[in-house]
Order: sequence, then structure tokens, then C-alpha cells
Amino acid sequence: MSILIRQLTLDDVHEAAVIFDEMYQFYFAKPPQFVDIEPYLCKRVLSDNSPMTVMGIFSDDKLVGFATFTILFPAPALSGQMFIKDLFISEQYRAQRLGLKLLKYLAKLALENSCSRLDWTAEQSNPKAGAFYRKIGATHVTDKEYFRFSDEALSRFAEYEF
Repeated sequence: MSILIRQLTLDDVHEAAVIFDEMYQFYFAKPPQFVDIEPYLCKRVLSDNSPMTVMGIFSDDKLVGFATFTILFPAPALSGQMFIKDLFISEQYRAQRLGLKLLKYLAKLALENSCSRLDWTAEQSNPKAGAFYRKIGATHVTDKEYFRFSDEALSRFAEYEF
């Protein structure tokens, strides 16, 4: 099995749509229609002006996982903070250490970009992920609270007059 990790581009959009569809099916009760995923990826995720980078992991030339991330500023000691939005490995390729390889690749990339932190979240509904991250030595951050506006609440807040 040959493994390759590289940044995805618009040339990868069809393969990326397949793996993003699997991710949507895994995490969301109402996933988008497959036909809508490629245009979304072209316009918002893989475009040159996207603030995200998408790294794909390939097994024998097949895209089997990905991670989306960005580098945030400011961070401690005038460094950067890499934040992983999503890390996903196709179900049939799990338990082959591919997630670990992708995470290690991102850790090295973070250091190359003078980042002092590599952060991500995990779904509480996916305890295997949390156990995996603890097993590899990641710190479970408990001193932060995570907040969100979604859908109607986002619209109401944006329009609210203080």
C-alpha cells in the first residue's frame, strides 16, 4: 500500500466530492445532495481564495481521507495556531493508521509554519475519536467554551440592534 499526502486542488474535485459526501453522510442527519457538493467544493473550499487548505491522503492513488485547516493569528509568542476544522478517513480505511499519518503530517506542517499550537475539536458523539486523540498524547482542552450561532439564531443576531 503506497500512501501519499498532498494538498487537494480543483483537479481533485470529483474524488473530493465522493469523500466529502461520505463525511456528510456520517455526521449529518440531513446531508446535502451529492450533485451540490462539487460546485460547493469548487466555489468555497478548493478555490484559490478559500481561507482553508485541504490536505488529502491517498492509498494506492485513491483519495481515502482529508483534513481541512487554516492558520490563525495571533497566537502565543508571535507564532501561529493551526486549526483543523475536519479530519476524516473513509470508513473502509480506518484502523490503518491513516488518520495518525495525516495528523502527524499536519503537525510537521504546523511547525514549518512557525505555529506553536495545533488545535481541533471532536464530536462528543464520536468517543472513538476522543480516545484516539488522548492515546496519541493530545491534551483535552477544558478551559475553553465553544460557542455558535446557527441558522435562524445567526440571522437574528446579525440583524439585532443593540
